[in-house]
Amino acid sequence: MSGARIIDGKAVAAQVRADLKGKVEALKAAHGFTPGLAVVLVGEDPASQVYVRNKGQQTKEVGMNSIEHKLPAETSEADLLALVDALNKDPAINGILVQLPLPKHVNAEKVLNSIDPDKDVDGFHPVNVGRLWVGERALVPCTPTGSLILAKSVQESLSGMDAVIIGRSNIVGKPMAALLLRENCTVTVAHSRTRDIQSVVKLADLVVAAVGIAEFVKGDWIKPGAIVIDVGINRVEVPGGKAKLKGDVAYEEAAAVASAITPVPGGVGPMTIACLLKNTLQAAQMQRGIEVTA
Repeated sequence: MSGARIIDGKAVAAQVRADLKGKVEALKAAHGFTPGLAVVLVGEDPASQVYVRNKGQQTKEVGMNSIEHKLPAETSEADLLALVDALNKDPAINGILVQLPLPKHVNAEKVLNSIDPDKDVDGFHPVNVGRLWVGERALVPCTPTGSLILAKSVQESLSGMDAVIIGRSNIVGKPMAALLLRENCTVTVAHSRTRDIQSVVKLADLVVAAVGIAEFVKGDWIKPGAIVIDVGINRVEVPGGKAKLKGDVAYEEAAAVASAITPVPGGVGPMTIACLLKNTLQAAQMQRGIEVTA
């Protein structure tokens, strides 16, 4: 393997959190209030519990208030909607996050769309989607925001680059396309129906892989010197051992060709909570009519 730069997501996320901590302290000093993030967890999903615990710890570390609502799995949709409505009206709450997945008897889309768009720190509400695409200030989904920060940690200006995003989900692929258009990239969104996808990817100066298939992108698909952002987290069973986490890119092969690449784990993953906190500060500033520094 040659010398592709490994983009350290943990280090960049730590920088983002340190920057946020300073901004939260300045906000408290100048305006006398502390941003609050409410996280709603329904049921006992083990991965969600770990994620919510980590969110709570990191929220407190940057000096924000962390409010957790842990509800039993049998909570009715009506009760969940009533809680979201109360959080929408609570001035101490600047960001609301309803942890997915929700139990099957709850309509997740209905619940997410009931969140006040100005408190929607996941960036999933159609109002925020629209704001992003028309170029207004928006709360943007955390994973594409983090992916962009990592790409710009390698090359500050992405203007004029050919970017290929593999995957067209509402959570990553589509908002990633909007963000890269804002950066003046020429953007192609490839997906499962793209003909000769290898040739499409080969043209890219920047590749964002978010297709959800382990090692889907091979090393010989990568243009020499390209930046590779691997969003995939796939559990792959290893004979006689524990499952390993693999990205959507064949890492060793791609790292031999790329100029810079994110590892899995330790690349995009750590950026997600950092960008959630960034969105919470931005939401708090927007709601109070304060200049946005997040």
